[in-house]
Amino acid sequence: MEVKLGFGSIPKPQYIFVSKESDHCWYMLSDDARQIPIYERALTGIITEIELKKEVETSQGKSEKTDLHILADKPYIIRSGSESYFSKGLLLSLNALSYEQLLQPLTIAVSPGDKAIVFCTIYHPITYRSVGVSWDGHKEIDWQALGQKVSLKINGAKTANLESIETLANAITSEIRADFIAKTDTYLSQLNWTPKQGREYLQQKYGKKSRHHLSETELLDFIDYLKLQLSYSY
Repeated sequence: MEVKLGFGSIPKPQYIFVSKESDHCWYMLSDDARQIPIYERALTGIITEIELKKEVETSQGKSEKTDLHILADKPYIIRSGSESYFSKGLLLSLNALSYEQLLQPLTIAVSPGDKAIVFCTIYHPITYRSVGVSWDGHKEIDWQALGQKVSLKINGAKTANLESIETLANAITSEIRADFIAKTDTYLSQLNWTPKQGREYLQQKYGKKSRHHLSETELLDFIDYLKLQLSYSY
């Protein structure tokens, strides 16, 4: 994460509060405690920690909250009531993910339900697929036990053989690039392009001799070009 020198805001996590309003489902607070609506429905980042049944002081007295820590363009903490549909949907979705998937960027999305209900859905930002969960029998679920299971899975990621978030991000980027390269291999093979044809196109289009020298954006552009050529060939 790039560090900006000079004057700026205090480097502290930004709390995001879940609440169903007329035109948004979550908000943040300004320095003078004013609610700032967040109209975007989704936040994408790397989940770094979860705190369950955290007792906090609210305007209505003490309340138990679930705090989900996410590293995106800055650190965020999504706070929701421990007994809310959002928190329970969050736990169900996180439980459905593997340890490896929890190390990758995920998208947390909100959607309004009936009355004051806000639902949580987790998406894979690359495939655009949501994590499928079932609410069948949710009244019989031991939410405390499920929360402990999810907490151990997520918080255990901090002790993985990755020394920092930067190392984690680099590992994720490498995996994504490898997937992009594999896709170009498939399309190039289907188009019957020779290695020489590929190098000539890359040199002419991007000024680079190898796919491994392309940025992620350039790789995606190259993939789109190859897919377009395939559509012309059918």
